[in-house]
Amino acid sequence: MFIRVASAACLLMSATAYAQDDALISEESAATARELMQRGLESDTGYEIVRSLTTEVGPRLGGSEQEARARDWAVQMFTELGFENVRVEPFEMPYWDRGSIELRIVEPFPQMLIGSALGGSAATPQNGLERDIVFFDSFDALRDAPDDGSLEGRIAYVNDRMISAQTGAGYGPANAKRQFAWLEAEARGAAAVIIRSVGTDSHRFPHTGMMSTPNASSVAAGRHSRAVIDYLNAEHPDFNENRVWSSIPAVAVSAPDADQIERIHGAGETLRAHLSVVAGWRGMRQSGNVIAEIPGRELPDEVVLIGAHLDSWDEATGAIDDGAGVGIVTAAAHLIGQLPRAPRRTIRVVLFGAEEVGLLGAFAYARQNADEIGNIVLASESDFGAGLVWSLTSGTSDEGTAFLDETQRIISPLGIIRGDRANRGGGPDIIPLAMQGVPVFRLTQDGTDYFDLHHTPDDTFDKIDPDELAQNVAAWAAVVWLAADSDVEFRTQDE
Repeated sequence: MFIRVASAACLLMSATAYAQDDALISEESAATARELMQRGLESDTGYEIVRSLTTEVGPRLGGSEQEARARDWAVQMFTELGFENVRVEPFEMPYWDRGSIELRIVEPFPQMLIGSALGGSAATPQNGLERDIVFFDSFDALRDAPDDGSLEGRIAYVNDRMISAQTGAGYGPANAKRQFAWLEAEARGAAAVIIRSVGTDSHRFPHTGMMSTPNASSVAAGRHSRAVIDYLNAEHPDFNENRVWSSIPAVAVSAPDADQIERIHGAGETLRAHLSVVAGWRGMRQSGNVIAEIPGRELPDEVVLIGAHLDSWDEATGAIDDGAGVGIVTAAAHLIGQLPRAPRRTIRVVLFGAEEVGLLGAFAYARQNADEIGNIVLASESDFGAGLVWSLTSGTSDEGTAFLDETQRIISPLGIIRGDRANRGGGPDIIPLAMQGVPVFRLTQDGTDYFDLHHTPDDTFDKIDPDELAQNVAAWAAVVWLAADSDVEFRTQDE
């Protein structure tokens, strides 16, 4: 692979790039960063971490026994790698169980379909239900549909497709149906809702994921139709304060099965389906965030926080989402921990629990560590697979921006350009911290094929490219070292 073959020469060529009187990064620190990059490219630690997690633990749905096993695994892994202050911060969470599913077309052409219940879905009656399907080309079409009784007792089907993009930009628009189609359908009296999977693959692997619940801001932003608002006001007048969960089954079908439904509908045939879902909420369970540190040598109370999420969906082993992130940030920190001199600031690795079911670990961390959030000088998460890093984005002070500009020049031999300098996105689990003013950066990966695998049964270890994962580790090790070894003020004055 080009990156690994060419890296040594490129890194040596960049050694003189920093002879600047006004540089924010010393030549000594830059040289260490280049050394970390080279060692990262040659290391298989990150790859082995992903292999271990996905093989020895496997799927790890938030609140499940396997997620608890993953926490034990993480504590042992951090300890064996020599991290300090290894600990688990537990929190309580509601636990949803998928159960089993059966979906088939009854008329006009009987056949089985491959589907997956969406997170938060209700169950069907014990013997399932058999209903006509009302076809909608898009979520907007369902959202704009009149509340005229045409959906009463039927199954709403939403068909819009997702497009692939390097940045993953197609996910947000396509994901609206996964988030809120259940609510639009339920408000119109539907017995169930089925959606085309949110994904870009062409295999019979349905894409699962958590549904969303309305709140005051999403209503104010116009994300829901008038029918939904009227329904909520009538049936759930306290929805602004309390989570309102679906009382109807909600299912995603694989792309080929969605194509089949579309073809039958396009031929002018009336579809009738049988659906049986055994899913629901099973009470409160325990989850937790696993934390490990490399204490700083001079400013131990100042923290550079890097993270990934430890949980995964239950239908695969969660290799790209987010075993890869676990391997990347842990291996990068481990490389720094092996240096003869610790960085000035503390590096804290947080493996968040229960991310997939609503960023529960992220909000628990922010809540449980509220008194220390002001000490977090910079934060980021790796949670976009294992593809090559191609861009460094950030949301920091002017000084922090200039520092990261210099940082990008150091890591540029890895094929990384400087991206958005006002991006407040540090990763999903960093959102609660960023909301409270924590500065962020992001090493953005190539996500062109990420949604071929994301949240599907196909998210398995064989999809990880060891060379691409090593490039991630190299980039993370360099950036985190430089930030932790600096005294740069990344916060803006008003934060």
